[in-house]
Amino acid sequence: MATILEKTAGLLAFVRTVDAGSFAGAARLVGATPSAVSKSVARLEQRLGVRLLQRSTRTLTPTAEGVAYYEHVAPHLRAIEEADDIVQAPGNVRGVLRVTAPTTFGRPLISAWAGSFLDRYPDIKLDLSVTDRRIDLIREGFDIAVRIGELEDTNLIGRSLGVLHYVLGASPKYLQRRGIPRSVDDLKRHSCLRYVLAGRPQPFTFADGRRVVPDGPFDTDDAQYLIEAAVEGAGITQFMRLAIENDLAAGRLRTVLPEIPLFTTPVYVLHPFGRQLPLRARLFIDFLVEALGVGNGPNLSSQS
Repeated sequence: MATILEKTAGLLAFVRTVDAGSFAGAARLVGATPSAVSKSVARLEQRLGVRLLQRSTRTLTPTAEGVAYYEHVAPHLRAIEEADDIVQAPGNVRGVLRVTAPTTFGRPLISAWAGSFLDRYPDIKLDLSVTDRRIDLIREGFDIAVRIGELEDTNLIGRSLGVLHYVLGASPKYLQRRGIPRSVDDLKRHSCLRYVLAGRPQPFTFADGRRVVPDGPFDTDDAQYLIEAAVEGAGITQFMRLAIENDLAAGRLRTVLPEIPLFTTPVYVLHPFGRQLPLRARLFIDFLVEALGVGNGPNLSSQS
């Protein structure tokens, strides 16, 4: 007969597998191996006498019985986790915190702050995914997402982190070689580096509503590569200003057409917890707000 501990392990393995969509994803969440998670779920299915998960070489989905079982037990597991948060003080909070952020935001910013956040809360393990792919927080087991742009219809809870400004920029050696654009029309005779999203090059978008789809020698879906290509003199491109502050300060890049402002876009931090936000997630969101100066100054919206 299964013990209470064995039953609990099976429940946790099953719920986290459904949350993550895979045994490997669940293993990361519970701190075990995929094999151990798979075996725990198999033992749970054997004890219940029903198949909870439909397995194939590529997909892992709950059966009808699995969906019903998940909907019944998952809230109880979340309640247990929330009870842990109630008795934890910020000074001794612990656990894994999974965060996803887009490349232009995550690489220069969150990664730089990770050290100071972890110094403050040494028992939190930060699992940071920096990707421009739109991650499904619930299915893939993430706690927090930083999203740039207007929010789409979502069941996630959002908090504003401010407004991001964009600029056109190029390296001094490119501008010396090809000349400095004096108007938007001048961009048509320059080499422009294009950020591609969902297969489409993103236009240079100005605050007055003008949009220019540039032409040039280089397309990429990785914003960091745009920065590196521009620093090497490949052409002009559109940047999040916050992502190139160090390059501007060091003289590796210069703004182009600074008198003609580009668009701004909001940035948000999202989570799927509703009102029951785990303490580790709440502390990280507060840390982001503090680091970005939201409500205390124009760190995100600075154009200087």
